[in-house]
Amino acid sequence: MANLFSPITIKNIELKNRIVVSPMCEYSSTDGFANNWHLVHLGGRAVGGASLIITEAAAVSPEGRITYADLGIWKDEHIEKLKEINDFVHQQGVYIGTQLAHAGRKASHEKPWLGGAQIPFDQPNGWKTFAASAVPFTDSEEAPVALDKAGIEKVIADFKAAAIRADKAGFDLIELHAAHGYLINQFLSPWSNHRTDEYGGSFENRIRLLLEIIEAIHEVWPQEKLLFVRISATEWTEGAWTADDSVALAKVLKTKGVDLVDCSTGGNVSTAKIPLKLGYQVEFAEKVKREADILTGAVGLIVKSDQANEIISSGQADLVFLARELLRDPYFPLRAAHELEVEVKWPEQYERAKFHK
Repeated sequence: MANLFSPITIKNIELKNRIVVSPMCEYSSTDGFANNWHLVHLGGRAVGGASLIITEAAAVSPEGRITYADLGIWKDEHIEKLKEINDFVHQQGVYIGTQLAHAGRKASHEKPWLGGAQIPFDQPNGWKTFAASAVPFTDSEEAPVALDKAGIEKVIADFKAAAIRADKAGFDLIELHAAHGYLINQFLSPWSNHRTDEYGGSFENRIRLLLEIIEAIHEVWPQEKLLFVRISATEWTEGAWTADDSVALAKVLKTKGVDLVDCSTGGNVSTAKIPLKLGYQVEFAEKVKREADILTGAVGLIVKSDQANEIISSGQADLVFLARELLRDPYFPLRAAHELEVEVKWPEQYERAKFHK
């Protein structure tokens, strides 16, 4: 049975299948603005048959960008183009969310295809970075400034203001980016959080920033809309964040009104050795789902229709998040339905090209 194409209802939102377009940075914005590249990129995936699209990381402040070309949601002027994109996606019968993010110490970098190196703060397109502690990601990078209490309060306020804009833009979902070594992840992990105040030390202290951001967002984000959190479920390094930590966090997140935990891994320890293989992160989505009793999303080298279907059919996760495979093939969901012998609706404009048995 092709459970990959079974619907799932989360709150009052029914997704028509279990395929999600995972956030994928495009590094194609000027001053944070979405443009026609984003309209075509995201719109094409909506036409391609996914049930839910999540935009690339949208920076909640200029200093929270990974690069100077990141998408942003830190000012009201960003809303208009995002709403245009969302309206088109909704017209295809697809839901759309945005991933709210702050890069922390991994900010102020060059675009990947131009080398991706950190840009010094006193150089064009560079700025001073902020983090949980004054510890650089690599020895060759500048040390970030450890956030003080006022800086933390600004971060929380920035996420809250971004949530208001996300609602005005018509997004159905917010995903908080607490993974891949970005700011929230930097607070979660003992590898990067060396603080001695109420935001450091114990597990309870290290998860405090994330919980305060969630609390602030709940004050302004409509109750009927969804809230996901992406985590790095393990950092693949002794003495860093572990899968058991992720389970403990997910149990707390469930009590805080989080609807799903999106389980990625890595990104916060520059020397980590990650054993790449097909579906290498799925086991963590399964562990969190089983032990924390919360909906999870699986991500990471999911490239085949039968592979994605097995993840759902076996109960390892509730959704599959596809990234690079949907860059290679925006119409993967339509092709997967054919391969799994499931009848799905194609866009009327494309009906004449529909696969036949």
